[in-house]
Amino acid sequence: MEIAFPFHIDGQGQVATTTEPRHIEQMIEQLLFTIPGERVNRPTFGTGLQQLLFEPTQTELLAATQAMVQAALHQWLGDVIDVERIDIQTDETEVQVSVKYIIKSEQQSRLVQFTHGA
Repeated sequence: MEIAFPFHIDGQGQVATTTEPRHIEQMIEQLLFTIPGERVNRPTFGTGLQQLLFEPTQTELLAATQAMVQAALHQWLGDVIDVERIDIQTDETEVQVSVKYIIKSEQQSRLVQFTHGA
């Protein structure tokens, strides 16, 4: 069992835990929506996806962002997952990210989707 994110106390007064697959999803979400420099002791952690909300949608920008996200996932979570595909969609009010990956310990493919709005 892994500690749940966000950190909280469960109904039994203990630290809340979660399964390994759910914990990995939570780690991916933290990485995707953390701005580089936001964490004092890990200044390179994050992707800066929120910045896409304020940029005009261009194919080149989305391709560069997908490459950046792929690199960040490999750097920070490469020991637990293999990324198969990343899809990023954006409009004027939100960014939608889909990540298809394999959990290395289980050799199980999973697809997670996240939406972040302005």
